[in-house]
Amino acid sequence: MKSYFDLKGQVAIVTGCSTGLGVQMAKALANQGANIVAIARRQEMIEAVAKEIKDTYGVETMAIKCDITDTAVVDSAIDKVMAKFGRIDIVINNAGTGAVAPAEDISDDQFNNEMNIDLFGTFRVARAAAKKAMIPAKYGRIINISSMYGLVGNKIAGSAPYHAAKGGVVNLTRALAAEWGKYNITVNAICPGYFYTDLTRETLDSDFFQQNAKTMIPEERYGKEGELDTATIFLAAPDSAYVTGVALPVDGGYTAM
Repeated sequence: MKSYFDLKGQVAIVTGCSTGLGVQMAKALANQGANIVAIARRQEMIEAVAKEIKDTYGVETMAIKCDITDTAVVDSAIDKVMAKFGRIDIVINNAGTGAVAPAEDISDDQFNNEMNIDLFGTFRVARAAAKKAMIPAKYGRIINISSMYGLVGNKIAGSAPYHAAKGGVVNLTRALAAEWGKYNITVNAICPGYFYTDLTRETLDSDFFQQNAKTMIPEERYGKEGELDTATIFLAAPDSAYVTGVALPVDGGYTAM
């Protein structure tokens, strides 16, 4: 019997892998047998994540402190992965930030920071992994984490730089998919809605956000832990070779309305 989503022996890099959705996606890939490289800025946190994943799933792990706004640091991180594993099969570009303020009050620094992390940071990691590992191997699965707000605007919380950066991630995904398809590298984006994490739980459970869910989301609720896992595994799978350049919303239907 064929296992369509077996990732045993593959190596997956997950950025922003210290908390939240990054950790959830790393665990989902490890559950399918992938070795995990946890990348983020906080060394102690990613080491704890790497240890938990190794102990729970029995895969090899690695924790690398990395600031994705620094090209030299990103290139060095990719070199370290190649030195240890000799391959990079999957990249999850999850690291990001979010400036919230009325558009008319957003500073240049806030806008530049958003673009540098969410958009340029995504490109830096994808570029390094493709050049050093995937193009030579003629294989790769790159999954960029955009947002439903990369597809639409919103009236809840002003975050124009976030919308701009995440919208850029969606079209960057298409551009890289078009360029790198000839190397058997797929490049896709996941566009999550609001998900419960330790950082968002209190906000999403507030009366305002609960009412917003009933008004704006067809499923009338926010995403639960684990509900991003199957989209991640699907796009990471070797057999998903003919799916590329896609922006996949996982948002309870928010962008359907």
